[in-house]
Parts: sequence; structure tokens; C-alpha cells
Amino acid sequence: MTVGGPGAASGGPSKPAASSSGRLVGRVALITGASRGIGAAVARALAEEGASLVLCSATEGALEGIVSSLGLGKERLLAHTCDVARPEQVDGLVTAALEQFGRVDVLVNNAGVVVRRALAEMQDADFTRVLDVNLVGPFLLARRLVPGMVARGHGRIVNVGSISGVLGSPRMSGYCASKWGLNGLTKSLAEELKGTGVTVTAVLPGSVDTDMLEGSGFPPDMQPHEVAQVVRYLCAEAPEAMTGSLVEMFG
Repeated sequence: MTVGGPGAASGGPSKPAASSSGRLVGRVALITGASRGIGAAVARALAEEGASLVLCSATEGALEGIVSSLGLGKERLLAHTCDVARPEQVDGLVTAALEQFGRVDVLVNNAGVVVRRALAEMQDADFTRVLDVNLVGPFLLARRLVPGMVARGHGRIVNVGSISGVLGSPRMSGYCASKWGLNGLTKSLAEELKGTGVTVTAVLPGSVDTDMLEGSGFPPDMQPHEVAQVVRYLCAEAPEAMTGSLVEMFG
């Protein structure tokens, strides 16, 4: 399902009113897992930079809150329900984004799930689901969007990983495996795309005050908007020399 913002108008991204800096005016950013937490904070940060937004969530109706709070018209906003682990739904998301805006310049792979269970209690489907959302989803989107970025000579991919991608945590085998894998995907694509104008980076936050942290036993060390500021920098300001960087955040 696709939902446009208020004030419907068709066509490509317009030149919006001046923002805090406007470094992303004329750019289109696709953000997964955008309904809450880090994803919603990233949506706000990139909107402030003037970007047009494609927001995605796996849950029907979950984007209504962020869409309402942003107050952007359809010329700058597209909300779409998509499970990033399902290729056919990713195809639908990409098609909808290109039909409305004609391009995607920035991809923020933020959607993620966690299953906290000991190995003996972990079901095969639990492990597979975590890898499919956290690792396969970013691959599916990058594979579909990178060719257009390369053709235009510019693109930014920011993967929202975790400090669990460099550390081991008990009862989180699937999550840790997915985030270590996301680091590898980031590094590999960064090397592959050097010289094309497309950069690939990742942010590795520790404990962030989000719903996902509940039940972990860890207190929050940072807020979603703090992670979003680093994502904003990587999308709007970071030099190409930073491609392949894994930016750790400990709070």
C-alpha cells in the first residue's frame, strides 16, 4: 500500500522551501523502518536538509504518525508498506518510488528485527527471519537502486548496523550474525563502487532508547536523534573518502 502526504501533487521532487541547510534539496532519500525510533528520527533529519522522502514500514498504517508530523506534501513524500525481506515487495517499493520521483539518491537501510533466545531455544525460522530483514533486505534494495545511482554519478547508502556487529552478545546469535554480515556487505560494496560517486557507509550504535532495546537488560546510552545526526552527515556532508567506514557510537 502506498500513501502520499497531504497536499497531493504529482511529478519529481520539487525545490522545497529553505531548510536548516538544504544540502539535500533536490535529492530523494528512501528510508526503511521509518515509522519510529531511529528511522523516524532520520526521516526528520533528512527532511530538514530538504530531501524528498520515500518512507517504508512492514506494518500497515504504521507510517501515519511520522507522515503527519512531517507535514510534507506528496511532491516531497511517499509512504509505502513493504517487508524488505520479500523481494516482490521490495520491487513494489522501488517501482512506487521511481514512478513518483524518478530517482532515489540516498538509501538508508534501517529496518531491523531482533530475537533474543538461547541457541537451544532458537527456531530455524527465527534465525532466518532476522537475517532476511537485517541483511538480505539491504542487499535487495542496494541491488535495485545502485545502477541508477551509478548512472547519475552520485549516491549515498547508509546501513544502520549495531555495535553488536563488532561484539558478541549472548542470546542474540541471529542478530549478531546479521549485523556482522551487514558490515561485510558495507565494506564489499564500498570497494566495488569506488570511483562511481556512490558511497557506502554504516553507523554502529550501542544501546539506543527505542522499542528494540526493551527486554535487552541494557539502559539506553543515546537517543534516536543522536544517531540520526550521524546518518544525516553521512548522507549530506561526508566526503567520498569515507566510503567503507563503520562509524561506532557508544553514547
